[in-house]
Amino acid sequence: MSPVGPKVGVGVLLFKGENVLVGKRKGSHGSGTFALPGGHLELGESFEQCAIREVLEETGVEIRDPVFAYATNTVFNATTHYVTVFMRVDVEPGVEAKLMEPDKCEGWMWVPWDSIPEPMFEPLQALKESRYQPFG
Repeated sequence: MSPVGPKVGVGVLLFKGENVLVGKRKGSHGSGTFALPGGHLELGESFEQCAIREVLEETGVEIRDPVFAYATNTVFNATTHYVTVFMRVDVEPGVEAKLMEPDKCEGWMWVPWDSIPEPMFEPLQALKESRYQPFG
């Protein structure tokens, strides 16, 4: 089967103060890398709807009003190409993420933006290497 073109992913920058939520991926491409909550944009879905759905599915956290932050273009290999739209939302200090999909993630942790563990999932690595400044 030949590739149909790029897929669209949505990554969610879930900030609690100066810490961002990351988890270690497992069971799919990027297994073993640290990534944000997120997933595929579904047909007819807005970026905001996707961010709200994915964060709830993966972490149990209900978010409101995510806003566009940045977009990256990542070619993983000859058959895997993603445009990732990053959405940002700030949550209250008491919010805690739950591991809702243990087959896809080893666990969630809040880490400072400048201290995200490596290796990072390629779209997150591209975001970190971009001009995006979450606090500037």
